[in-house]
Amino acid sequence: MELPQEEYSKEAKERADTRSALLEMNKLAAKYYYAQLKTEGGRQAREYLQNRQLSQETITAFGLGYSSKYSDDLFRYLKMKGYSEEMIIKAGLVNVDEKHGVYDKFWNRVMFPIMDENGDVIAFGGRVMDDTKPKYINSPDSQLFSKRTRLYGYPYKAERRSEAIIICEGYMDYIALHSAGYQDCAA
Repeated sequence: MELPQEEYSKEAKERADTRSALLEMNKLAAKYYYAQLKTEGGRQAREYLQNRQLSQETITAFGLGYSSKYSDDLFRYLKMKGYSEEMIIKAGLVNVDEKHGVYDKFWNRVMFPIMDENGDVIAFGGRVMDDTKPKYINSPDSQLFSKRTRLYGYPYKAERRSEAIIICEGYMDYIALHSAGYQDCAA
C-alpha cells in the first residue's frame, strides 16, 4: 500500500531546512571545539579539566571542548565550510555589534555541548578557566534551544526517566554526579 506523502507549506519547509542546517552547524562546531581541546592552544583547558578530576573518558563522553583565544576563530571556520553569516548568527554562535562587527560568542572557554533527546547538539555553554566574569556564557534562545525548557543532561526520553532526579547547579556539577554513578540528575 502506498502511503500518502505529507506535504509541507513553503514556510514549514523553510523552517525544517533551517533547523537541519542549524543542527549540522552545531555538530560541526562541537567537533571543532573538541579538536581545539587537543591542540597546543587547548593546553590550559585540558589542564583545567584535569584539575577538576575529569578523565579523558569523561571528556570524550560529554564531548567537552575548547573555544580558542581568538575572537573570530569559529566564525572563520564556519564561513570556510560554506555557512552564511546569517545562518551562523541564527545559530547563536556569534555576536554582532557596531564596534567589533561579527565575533565568536564563545572564546577562550571550556565548551559544553548541550544536547537534546536525540543526541543532537542544540546549544553550548562556555566556562572561563580563571576568575574572569561572567564565569559562564550560554547560547541564546534559538529555533533549536530554549533556556526555559531545557535542563542539561536531563533524559527527555520517557523510557530513560526516573520518578525523581537530582537537580544541580551547573555543567561541572552534573558531570561530577554522573561520573560518580548518579545517572538520574540534571543541571
